[in-house]
This record gives sequence, C-alpha cells and structure tokens, in this order.
Amino acid sequence: MDGPGNLSDPIVTQDSGHDRRSISRERCGLVGTSTAMREVTRVLGKVAQSDSTVLLLGESGTGKEVVAQCLHQHSSRRDGPFVAVNCGAIPAELMESELFGHEKGAFTGALVARKGRFELAEGGTLFLDEVAEMSPQMQVKLLRVLQERRFERVGGSRSLHADVRIIAATHRNLEDRIRDGLFREDLFYRLNVFPIELPPLRCRENDVRLLMELFLKRWSRDIRAEAVQLTEAAWRALGDYHWPGNVRELQNLAERLSILHAGETIDVADLPERIRRHGSALQTEQEQQSLTAIWADGFSAPRELPFDLKKHLEEVEKEFLLRALDECDQVVARAAERLGLRRTTMVEKLKKYSLLPGRF
Repeated sequence: MDGPGNLSDPIVTQDSGHDRRSISRERCGLVGTSTAMREVTRVLGKVAQSDSTVLLLGESGTGKEVVAQCLHQHSSRRDGPFVAVNCGAIPAELMESELFGHEKGAFTGALVARKGRFELAEGGTLFLDEVAEMSPQMQVKLLRVLQERRFERVGGSRSLHADVRIIAATHRNLEDRIRDGLFREDLFYRLNVFPIELPPLRCRENDVRLLMELFLKRWSRDIRAEAVQLTEAAWRALGDYHWPGNVRELQNLAERLSILHAGETIDVADLPERIRRHGSALQTEQEQQSLTAIWADGFSAPRELPFDLKKHLEEVEKEFLLRALDECDQVVARAAERLGLRRTTMVEKLKKYSLLPGRF
C-alpha cells in the first residue's frame, strides 16, 4: 500500500555515517534505532556497491521493496532504472511476456512489439518480488537468463543481453518449497548469492514508537491537520502487540487514526479491537502467573474454578479467525485456505462472531 510521501513498506534504521559503503537515511527513508535494523543497514552498506544478486527474505510487510530500492540508490547503477515486478500478481501464462517482452504477432492480441521488464531495466536493477510464486516453467526460463545473461522476446529469435542487477524477494521459506517440489534448487542457489533477512516488527525493540510518530507526523502534514497524540497506555498497547502485518500494518493504523482522530489524544479504547484484545490477553496471562505464584507459596487452589469451557473455546476460535485475516490482508478466501476451511464455512464462522470483513 502506498501512503503519503511514498511511505510504502518503510523500515526504520539510523544513518551509519559518511563511509562510502554506508546507507544514507536521506536517500532511502531508512530511519531507526533497533539492533536488528542496525545490522541490516550494516549488511546493506557492504553489498550495495557490488553487482551481486541479493535475496531479501522476511515476512510480508517488513519492507523488502524499500530495501531493494535502497540498494539500487546506493549502487553504481543508481542512474539506471529500477523496475519492480510482483511475480505473484501476474498470471502464469503472461509472465514470460512480462519479463522478456514479445514481438508483434507472437500471440493473439500482440498487435505491436513490446519490451519486457528485463529490457526496461537495462543498465539498472530488476526487482523480482514474491519470486517463490513463479511457476515451475518460468523458473526454468529465469534460471537460463541468470546463467547466460541473454534472452529472447516471445515470438522472436534475436538474442538480447540482460545487463541488469537482480534483487529477488519472498516471504516464503524457499528450502521448504524446494523440499515440496515447488521451487527449483538450482534457481535457489542462483538467487541466494547474498541473502538478507529482514526482521519482523515485533523483533525491533523501540522502533514501533519511532515509526508511528513518523507516520502520524507525515499524515498530519498531508491531510493538513494536527497530528494525533497517544497516551502512554496506548503506546504500551502498541509496544505489546505482535504486529502480524509488520510495518505495513502499523502504517495503515497511522493512516486510520490520522483521519478519524486528527488533533486528538487517543487512549487504548480508540485502538482497533485486535490490539486491545492482545493487550487483555497479556494482562490475563500475567494475572494467571501471579496467581500460580501465590498458590506455589502455600495457598491451595479453589476446588471449583469458574471456568466456562464453551466461552473459552469460542475465544480461541475467534483469535485464530482474526489472526488468519490479519495475515491474509483481510481476504476471506485466503484466510479460509490458511485455516483449512471451506470459504463458506469461514464466512459462517465470521458471521457468528460478527467479524465479517469486506473482502472475499
């Protein structure tokens, strides 16, 4: 998702100085303090100036495209184009034409010759996002181009040179995909020259507040309204939350709060239910641990606990449903698949708990 000021999937780290191999915060929009992101920045500085193929790994929403753009901006190819292609968003039958282009008359509807992404990225960087979603047939063709650095347009016979730097990205575990026969091992080794693992937001201590303040300030500027303020309790709730959607989820929250509560100070009650619920679950767990400690010190547990098994199981089911929706961008069909349910069953369960989102 794109936000104001081109904030799509931003990452936070600190400028690492004036060494020629350092990453400039001003040029990339990478700002932050966490140990995990400082390490990522250090590694980026080492690989940016080379032409090595880079494989960006990490959960959805951690900012892989922003890092790819950062590498391009700090490379010797910075004056060339940066071309991104989402391999998971293009139908398999169109992928070859998208990557390599086609000649006029190559297939029905090919009324004119068309350059593909490799030609458009000539002299620059080609970013292959969600590369694990590429079909087995296209994996073979991509491997050949990476090996020979040459390709032909669909329907053409002229061999073209591929003068591009490849940066690939995926949120999948490629070794698991190889074991399941879904990804070629030889292509993996071609792409895995310089792997970089991007940390999830929950592992970036202190960065949630830094990012949120940045997003709120930029949204207030873009909508020309006073920035939202948060109480310390609200900040603690954000810090305790597990952020399954990572930085993208945090950015979306900043946008929503800026529109709904411009110029206001908001508390925990103004945050989305999933964040409040997570905080309540943590509090309940802490209370249970305290109670266990008391019993361990000599108090005996009550003979009959007021435990409602049906209610407890319903809460567990709701948690799984909401988490699946969060991890699937609120798309019901994808969430149902993740939980091993039929879409109609998923819809009925969401209706039961009044959780039905707007995307099927």
